[in-house]
Amino acid sequence: MTDPLGQSQVLPYLIGLSKQGYSFDLISFEKQERFNKNNTTISKICQENNIEWHPLFYTKKPPLLSTLYDIFRMNQLAKKLHAKKNFTIIHCRSYISALIGAGFKKKYGTKFLFDMRGFWADERIEGGIWSLKNPVFKTVYSFFKRKELDFFKEADHTVSLTYNGKEEIESWEIFKHAKPAITVIPCCVDLDLFSDPTSINESLKKKLGISPDTFVLGYVGSIGTWYMLPEMLQYFKVFVKKNQSACFLFVTNENPEYIQAKAKENGIDAKHIIVQSCLHKDVPEYISIFDASIFFIRPTFSKKASSPTKQGEIMAMGKPLICNAGVGDTDMIVQKYQAGTVIEQFDEKTYADNCTFEKFNVEKTIEGAKDYFGLHLGIDRYSQIYQALVNK
Repeated sequence: MTDPLGQSQVLPYLIGLSKQGYSFDLISFEKQERFNKNNTTISKICQENNIEWHPLFYTKKPPLLSTLYDIFRMNQLAKKLHAKKNFTIIHCRSYISALIGAGFKKKYGTKFLFDMRGFWADERIEGGIWSLKNPVFKTVYSFFKRKELDFFKEADHTVSLTYNGKEEIESWEIFKHAKPAITVIPCCVDLDLFSDPTSINESLKKKLGISPDTFVLGYVGSIGTWYMLPEMLQYFKVFVKKNQSACFLFVTNENPEYIQAKAKENGIDAKHIIVQSCLHKDVPEYISIFDASIFFIRPTFSKKASSPTKQGEIMAMGKPLICNAGVGDTDMIVQKYQAGTVIEQFDEKTYADNCTFEKFNVEKTIEGAKDYFGLHLGIDRYSQIYQALVNK
């Protein structure tokens, strides 16, 4: 919960649901450094919203064995809490916690909500974290792919981030005659925080040394495993030929030297690249100075079930989006709401053909953010699931 993801994609839902009368015991694993920095803030938020937070710390070494140990610790704590509280629903975010949720259903009859968050085992392979050439990882992958089917079959309800992911699951032969109950809830955005696209923070532009007539192409968030930095830089290289004063502003905690080095490798002058970090609450101010925003994500099988958090934030701010096809529902949403341009091929000609935004419609883009990514919609859908499970 002390990571940005927990603060944007867990706590806001729980806060909204607690206002509807639900109470929560929240078990999370934390990184020691972030916990030390943000513990007081998160504890206060939880105390004010009927959330009892039970943080644990990751065990990092040795690989795999440390994960097994963490699963054991989580299960022991969950059983201890259940003995006191007699939980009605166990809401499991992703596959590791789902191992415990499935066990609770069998042993205690607790309703099991599988909030899958993506095809986790395939992400580990496609992201290069596990190698199928390694017999240990191959065994672990096979185990989780078997458990994945068990989770879908045993869960009282499943949450998918995308319609693309839901359709993929429903197409499997094992579900030909009895499809699992799946609700789509994308990564939602607080529309009260990400709003007012007409308000541009001119003082921030000045602080960053960006002149008023400079076109700002923006990127928000970490680079990590899935985001295609070289391809995004190659797009900008083509873009800057047509817009010579343009700059590429990265709002990220990544090492600026790494991004500058990659830009140099792609033949981009350092004067066009700006790298700036900020707190999540300040991200809207940075997006306000974007003229357009970009993200390219590796379009692999596991990404069918991915919902980039930044998409809703960018659309809510009324900014044109340049994205690639083949990732969750991203391209469908952009095309439906005229929210920017979709890149079908990663080549110079395609980039050159997509350097203008004639089809962009700011009103429809903001409408799309409200229709698809509004936090209140996600809270309402979770509430409907909870009510159905309580009455089941």
